[in-house]
Amino acid sequence: MKGIKGLALALTILLVGSIIPIGLAEVNTTWSGAGDLDNSTREMVIAGQLIEQLQRLSSFAGEKIESIMDRLPENSTILTHYELAKEYKERAVSEYEAGDYCNSILDSLTAMHHYKVLLSALNEVKEKVQDARERIKMDITRTMEYFRFVEKTIKLAENQGIDVSNLTTIYNETREAYKAVLDDLKAGDYEKAKEDYEGAKEKKALLDEELRKVRGQLAYANADKVVKDFLAKGEKGMEIVQKAIEAGEENGYNVTELQERLDAFSEVYNEVKALADEGRWEEALSVMEENRETIEEFHKAIAFVMRKAHERELDEKLKDVRAFLEEMNGRIQKDEKALRELKARGVNTAQAEVQLKVAVQELKIGTQLLRAEKPVQARVHFGVALEMLQKVEKFILAHS
Repeated sequence: MKGIKGLALALTILLVGSIIPIGLAEVNTTWSGAGDLDNSTREMVIAGQLIEQLQRLSSFAGEKIESIMDRLPENSTILTHYELAKEYKERAVSEYEAGDYCNSILDSLTAMHHYKVLLSALNEVKEKVQDARERIKMDITRTMEYFRFVEKTIKLAENQGIDVSNLTTIYNETREAYKAVLDDLKAGDYEKAKEDYEGAKEKKALLDEELRKVRGQLAYANADKVVKDFLAKGEKGMEIVQKAIEAGEENGYNVTELQERLDAFSEVYNEVKALADEGRWEEALSVMEENRETIEEFHKAIAFVMRKAHERELDEKLKDVRAFLEEMNGRIQKDEKALRELKARGVNTAQAEVQLKVAVQELKIGTQLLRAEKPVQARVHFGVALEMLQKVEKFILAHS
């Protein structure tokens, strides 16, 4: 029995500081004077102190968990630890009242352990919810930019005499669906926001399909412009991929698939160009439609090359995080000023302004994740911020 009592006292002295959350810990002179008491009295003092701390910890944890109890699954480990903590707490209190101080100490420590585990789990859940909430907000921000593109398409199609009634109806429904999600988030109802968000994404999928149909009609109504744009961008794309292939070969990489995509696209490009040179625009557009998959695969290859270049740039910049953040904040301030000047000159800067807001928000989230010692997740957000900023600066350069 003496061994058990000694173990209880040792565990108490060593573990109580780590088990009780910092916010609940208090300096108490009774602990420092415990060494002057006999063993039985010391056990009573320590047990009493633990019960006092345990009651406060129980109240603190109860407030946290009761507010989300109905949203936790029945098999939640949080609930399991909560029930175990309450059970050991009740035992510790009963044992203390019965004068069984040694077992009260051990059960108090066990209860504290379960409280600490469930509070840590609650913090993780809170962080995940916060991250998910921010992702939803960022997706809505990007979708608002997409809505402006839809509005522009509707106006262009109307001017061309194309029926856009169905597109307009679906667009209005989708916009309202996303507005509902924002209202949910503002009201603090995250669960409803998640549910409405899934419905909004389904609406957007329908909108994407209808938009594709209308843009197809627009394409044929403006076949010459579409083909010319395809040829101009295709030429630049082939140059980018060709340089990537050459660089890959020099570094000993396997570039077979990249070469195959370039060759396949080049055939389509040459066929479209030959028809365009003869002014056969609609035929050229038909060739593009027939080879849509080849063209899409080539654009994926371009995106892959650009993404790898972007990742290399980001890796280089993140070697010095402090310098990276200072550079990004400096660029943001400079771009904000440049956009204000362009707007004053009558340039439509709406899209660039949204992209800049996205960059600012992503940089903020990345910084928060970095402080939370989550560098991998932070890197993803920093990458988006850098990409958005590059788009903004490309827009500024084009209109300066």
